[in-house]
Amino acid sequence: MEELQARHRKEQKELQGKITSKKKNATKKTRKGVNDECERLEQEMKERQQAEVKALALTHLEDETSKLDLNGDEDNVDPVDQTKTDTAGAIKESMGAPNDKQENGDTTISESKPTKQNRQKARLARRAAEQQAQMEAAAEEAANMPDQRQLEMAAMKKQMESRGLTETMIRPDGHCLYSACAHTMSTDKAQDYKAVRLAAADFMTSHPDDFAPFMEEPIQTYTHKIKDTAEWGGHLELQAIAKAFNANVNVLRASGHVDRLEPEEKSEKEIWLAYYKHSFGLGEHYNALKKTSAG
Repeated sequence: MEELQARHRKEQKELQGKITSKKKNATKKTRKGVNDECERLEQEMKERQQAEVKALALTHLEDETSKLDLNGDEDNVDPVDQTKTDTAGAIKESMGAPNDKQENGDTTISESKPTKQNRQKARLARRAAEQQAQMEAAAEEAANMPDQRQLEMAAMKKQMESRGLTETMIRPDGHCLYSACAHTMSTDKAQDYKAVRLAAADFMTSHPDDFAPFMEEPIQTYTHKIKDTAEWGGHLELQAIAKAFNANVNVLRASGHVDRLEPEEKSEKEIWLAYYKHSFGLGEHYNALKKTSAG
């Protein structure tokens, strides 16, 4: 059962990665179809895994039955002889003949002892009850697991309040990092996420020595994805944005840790972002933050 549960967890993780990739590459026209397909894949995997758990439990019970048949009862009765005895008794019962020994015409029937078959049934019943209890305990444990989304949301809210920050929700469409930065900046250069993407890509291209060593592909290929696709952004992109716009980029996490990326020259301009790992369907996500007047 533990091996099956480990495989199920691996399958769930792989499916989540597949779903994330599908949603990430979805366009406005295909988004509904992609969401429907993802829901179908999740439901199919759930039903299949439940069926595998039930099948494994049934197989386990059948194996136990076979072992009992082979090992005999607690009194070491030979299974072949006992089978013959049980069979003979069943034939006698079907013919209306007594199944208990009678000696010298004595019609007194000796006291019957529990048969091997009854003991086997009792053992199987106990094992079935144990299996059911284990399955119910596992289901209860899964139901009582903490909701990572709720925990992250609550922690982030607490961190924002302590720092005097207000949050603006950004659409989770692959452009969230750039859209969140664009929302918090007031310069004409950053009117929308496209302008921020272009500025980040251009800065990387003009400063290859600062970025190329950290890339797993040619810088031209990397920056093309930034400018012309919905490729997600991360630490390198935030670093380029900080330098391109001469702004301090602060990324707040639910743990309270703040990643701070500074420009090449000292600046008073601040960009605040909220980073989420568990709260949005596509995975990692950024929302825009802004200091309140009292903050």
